[in-house]
Amino acid sequence: MVIKEIQQYSEIRTKARAYLCYLLSRNIPNRTPEVSLDTIVSALKRIKKEVKEIDTLYVLDPKGRQIIANISRNPRYRTGEGENRADRAYYYRAVREKRCILTDPYPSRIEGILVVTAAYPVYDDKGKLQYVVAMDIPLDKLLHMVHPSSGETAFGRFSRFSYAAFSLALFAVALILFINGIKSFFAKDLNIWHIDIKEMFEATILLTLSLAIFDLVKAIFEEEVLGQHRKAEHNEIHKTMVRFLGSIIIALAIEALMLVFKFAIIDPEKLLYAVYLIGGVTMLLVGLAYYLRSISNQGD
Repeated sequence: MVIKEIQQYSEIRTKARAYLCYLLSRNIPNRTPEVSLDTIVSALKRIKKEVKEIDTLYVLDPKGRQIIANISRNPRYRTGEGENRADRAYYYRAVREKRCILTDPYPSRIEGILVVTAAYPVYDDKGKLQYVVAMDIPLDKLLHMVHPSSGETAFGRFSRFSYAAFSLALFAVALILFINGIKSFFAKDLNIWHIDIKEMFEATILLTLSLAIFDLVKAIFEEEVLGQHRKAEHNEIHKTMVRFLGSIIIALAIEALMLVFKFAIIDPEKLLYAVYLIGGVTMLLVGLAYYLRSISNQGD
């Protein structure tokens, strides 16, 4: 779960930093002639009421020492006044970069849960550092706030259950196709020298369709049930689509080849139907080639 949250955080970090930094800059005056600590504390209290997900807010002096107790809804967190935080990454990064920053996830000292800190340096009108304002927010709350998961809603849970049911049903279909594909090899006996060529073709079609459906089940289950979103990795979706379409094309091509042999022997007048099927397979190949080319152009 922790690895999954960190991966999701890497995807929404830019959006999270933009939101939290906007929240600080909107409420706290910066580069003004007189920067009042009371004004900053009042602003932090407003932020606390506005954003319930934030655990603690506090203010550091230019040397990194905390000058007020933590502002928090939880009385246990209302500590920290006088602590030296000059060695914290959020302090020296904010001072060095002279802008609002957002840290990587790290374990909090109070409960040990993963939190992130947004730090906002406050300057006077002459550009001299006066304060560094910081806010801590648990990683899981930040993810739900900036990029809420559909799985947290009642409809989201129902959707996950439905996708899981469909995945299970499709997997059962793939398993049945696989078993029948293997079984058709040995329809008469276990001697491989007695295998009918027609049965081999049919078995190949069944196994190919089984593989295509299994790939589809894998993609649905990972994306919709487990929530392994790969928004930055569109190639994974494309690969699944190509494998699925490729399996269907192979199965249809084998079926067309079987019909050509069958009609050529027993009913030549029906060869035209096999030609129609081959034409359909050709159209699918052209469409797949166009799809692959469009993906390649987007990547460039």
